[in-house]
Amino acid sequence: MDKQPTVVFRNVGQFYFPQTRVECHYSLTPEHQWSNKDWIGIFKMGWSSVRQYYTYSWALVPEGYTERTSVNCCAHFYACYLPRPTAAEYQFVYVDKMGKVCSRSRPFTFCAPKPLEELETLKEEQDEGDGEEELLLVIPRAQLLQTQLEKCLEKQADLQQAFDVAKKNIENEKEIIQIERIEWKMERDAMKEEIIELRENLRHSCEMMKRLEEKHKDVKYNQENLTSELSKLVAEKTENQEQIKDLEDDIKVLTDREKEANNELERLKDRVKKMSSQMMHDEEKRKSLQMEAESSIAEVRGLQERLEASDHAAECLRRELRELSTRQSNTHAELHQARLQVAQLTLQLSKEDLVLREERANSALEREAYKHAAETDKKKFQDLTCELERKEEWLQEERMERDNLEAELGREKVLLSDAKQELQELKASLRKIQKEKEEELLNKQDLVNYVRLLEQRLGIAPQTKPSCVSHGSSSEGDEDAPEASPRSLSSPLFLSDQLGQPDKAKTPTETHFQIRSNEIGFDTQDERKHRCETRAGEEKQLIIPELVNPVLSELADSPMW
Repeated sequence: MDKQPTVVFRNVGQFYFPQTRVECHYSLTPEHQWSNKDWIGIFKMGWSSVRQYYTYSWALVPEGYTERTSVNCCAHFYACYLPRPTAAEYQFVYVDKMGKVCSRSRPFTFCAPKPLEELETLKEEQDEGDGEEELLLVIPRAQLLQTQLEKCLEKQADLQQAFDVAKKNIENEKEIIQIERIEWKMERDAMKEEIIELRENLRHSCEMMKRLEEKHKDVKYNQENLTSELSKLVAEKTENQEQIKDLEDDIKVLTDREKEANNELERLKDRVKKMSSQMMHDEEKRKSLQMEAESSIAEVRGLQERLEASDHAAECLRRELRELSTRQSNTHAELHQARLQVAQLTLQLSKEDLVLREERANSALEREAYKHAAETDKKKFQDLTCELERKEEWLQEERMERDNLEAELGREKVLLSDAKQELQELKASLRKIQKEKEEELLNKQDLVNYVRLLEQRLGIAPQTKPSCVSHGSSSEGDEDAPEASPRSLSSPLFLSDQLGQPDKAKTPTETHFQIRSNEIGFDTQDERKHRCETRAGEEKQLIIPELVNPVLSELADSPMW
């Protein structure tokens, strides 16, 4: 398939006259890159090079043209540069700045108009003095058609320009509406994101509150455990103190027993000393007796009985000494056992003292550890309470910010709804004003038709121009007059007063009509002047009040339509 041309020729005729200017209409598509060096040439059919043109014209574009947009253009070829009338065929060719052919038109020919068949007569009226003369103009049909074509093309260009302006305005309004919509969507998305962030922050804060509550519960549980352990330790301490008191009582009893044992040992020592002194005394007696025996050997024989008695007594004494020695050995054994018991008791006391000291030291260390742990737990609890208070304050601030944001969002929604309502009210008021304007125009048209109908009925010939009804400001005396009803505007009395007394002061009905016209917005000075001129050209009448008033008084109570 052939490639779609980037330039399109429009309204190319089959015949052109070299005596008149030739216009070449073409359209540039968005795919075409226009340059001020582009040109359009008239080529004879069968050309093979762009240099074989007969004449050319630069391809111009209208002002405000932007690239990559479609636009309609026109190129002019003047009569002095056109070829002579022949049967040869020609065509328009669009060439860009690179010498590339962008488009070709269909073939056409240059021919001369026939003298009789191609002439047209036109009538033109001229005013000379009192009479009127008609002039007959004989011009070629091609020239007539060319002028009509030029007028049509000018109208088309004006319409196209107005259409382009309206289209640009519509596009600008659409862009503005799109931009506003995008901004509104962006604001809405931003508000949604802020709401989502606030919800997430609220959820995080709730989670933090739950965690803090769990930590607070754990701290409470740990505190309860510590209090229970502390109570157990206090109970154990009281039990240990009672045991220490019992041990102190046992130690006192043991010390009393040791004192009694020492007293008994002292008494035994005294007895042993007494026994030893008695044995010494017995030894001395025995020595003295031996001395006496030696001295009195002589007396031994005689005294054998005494000696046997003394031996017997010695035997008794020996037995007593043996008994005393056994007693002494028994007392020594008892003393040794008592010393062993005292040593065992002292060892037990020292061990119990060491155990008591160790228990006291351990209890003191445990007490200090418990105090330190309680202090650390108390500090942790205070820190947690402070952190919990800070979190609560922060959560309260977040809640206040969220409430403020929600209030702002509500205000924005209220403002948006108010703006929409105001826009709807404005639209409704605009529609109402347009309807009232249309009704006023219809009323005016009906008034004009009614006046014409009255003129036709009365048979008044239009000779002089009526004075235009002035819609200016009313006098100070008429400002306090009551406003006229819509029926007073359409009644024949209003018309008779208007037509019969043109030079008098304005009536309240006329003042009301003027105020109503000014409210609708179509009664400016230029428009009034133009309306007066058109009405003066259309309606040339002279109404005699004496003839019109009886007829109008009969029709005053009847509706106009």
